[in-house]
Amino acid sequence: MGLFNKKSASLTDDSSPEKDVSHSHHATTTTQDPVAPLIAEQKITFMAVFLGLVASIGGFMFGYVSGQISGFFDMKDFAQRFGDYDMYTDTIVFTAARQGAIVGLLPAGCLFGSLIAGKIADSMGRRLAISVSALSCCVGTIIEISSSTSWAQFAVGRLITGLGIGSLSVLVPMYQSESSPARIRGVLISLYQLFITLGIWTAEMINYGTHSMDSSASWRITSGISFLWALILGGGILFLPESPRYAYRMGREDEARRTIARLAGIAPNAASVNFQIDEIREKLDEERAGAATHWYEIFTGPKMLYRTLLGMILQTGQQLTGANFFFYYGTTIFRATGLSDSYVTQIILGSVNVGCTFGGLYVVRAYSRRNALMVGAAWMMMCFLVYSFVGHFVLDPENPQNTPQAGNVLIVFSCFFIVAFATTWGPLVWTVVAELYPAQYRAPAMAVATASNWFWNFMMSFFTRFITDSIGYLYGLVFAGCCAALIVIVFFFLIESKDRTLEEIDTMYMLGVNPITSHKWVDTGAKSPRTDSHKADQSERSDDGVIA
Repeated sequence: MGLFNKKSASLTDDSSPEKDVSHSHHATTTTQDPVAPLIAEQKITFMAVFLGLVASIGGFMFGYVSGQISGFFDMKDFAQRFGDYDMYTDTIVFTAARQGAIVGLLPAGCLFGSLIAGKIADSMGRRLAISVSALSCCVGTIIEISSSTSWAQFAVGRLITGLGIGSLSVLVPMYQSESSPARIRGVLISLYQLFITLGIWTAEMINYGTHSMDSSASWRITSGISFLWALILGGGILFLPESPRYAYRMGREDEARRTIARLAGIAPNAASVNFQIDEIREKLDEERAGAATHWYEIFTGPKMLYRTLLGMILQTGQQLTGANFFFYYGTTIFRATGLSDSYVTQIILGSVNVGCTFGGLYVVRAYSRRNALMVGAAWMMMCFLVYSFVGHFVLDPENPQNTPQAGNVLIVFSCFFIVAFATTWGPLVWTVVAELYPAQYRAPAMAVATASNWFWNFMMSFFTRFITDSIGYLYGLVFAGCCAALIVIVFFFLIESKDRTLEEIDTMYMLGVNPITSHKWVDTGAKSPRTDSHKADQSERSDDGVIA
């Protein structure tokens, strides 16, 4: 009868005949969800929270190397070593191409790192892959701090660092999603985004403390501290358990059972543990019943093109909301508004970002994924509309001191924007994408989705200076339009996944549950089309494996 029939029989007293929903796109009913009591059985344990915190240091590393570069460009020693002399103004400047290359080679490295992360995760295991990726970042840091007068060497160092950071951006949410109890999975995955914001804020604080130095210590101190975060993650992750889903796939069922029980604070033979082991076994049996899977099946497998493209669009959307426009070029942007110390403004924005991401953890736990993403996109769209029109039509570009009110509006709505991003699209995208794929395709599909994030991160990093030099603050209208498109995409295509197991989410996509009503969906014993297709395939084979 399949896993879901067994689940209904074992968890409820309903003895009514099985409902045939094999030809419907979704099964919506007012019947109580039989999984809910099992989710409630799970406890919030220190071990689960500690796992989420340690793994999320990978996000801290990303935020730290991203946040530091904005401040470097205004440091005297950094400019003298790596900038260009402008004979017309008798000053040292960074051309758009050079600044774009220094900023953009980090996400370029992250793009390639994210693409190889899936293979590393499946061959080495989630935990060891995270350790190796974290420690590899030390190589890039050495190249950066040993740079003397060659900006290309410094940029290559950021490229090498990016390989490790990009790999971690896939591995950390994957490890957290596969290990965390369903009850707090969204919160633990969202810790990755929280640590990104903490990393940005920490880099900005250190930049503020060192930027007045006349020596290379002004930027080498900030860059060199990166060693500390890599060593903490690379060593600390080895003291945590392997992902139970990966362990089970490697034939270590007892280890998987113990890990699930330990993280949820329940006995290894508890109903919740048995249920999850049964679901993992059922999904693995489905995979093994068919042919061996290949990476390209993330586009050709059952219902996979839809999910792969959705993940890529959501990760792309996180970039096209425009958040990194502020973080990469913040000091440059706010110096143009007439502020005497743009480092202070960056710290203010960074503090807002960190504080509101704590609010984002509450949003992830308390509210619908879909509603939060749509409200957040609408809020950000409004902020960019105000930002663009005030900056273009009101702010005096030649002498911003003549229009102080306009400068204040830009700062305020930048903060409003960051509130929206930090509570919705910042943490939720990592959570939703980590929940989106079935086990056999999770590593390559997450790699491709995250690579799309890094691709657009690079595009924005490299071309923003060229675009703003040409159209100025009207650049914000591009991000406003993207936010409008994201509202439509989430409404029509994203299934609600809050408080559901990864296997249950897979079933919803396989059954074609209507995203608009997916929050009402309750499993009524329907079998996954993937299960049916495998059974039908096997029924056509004789005992010796030849098609009859």
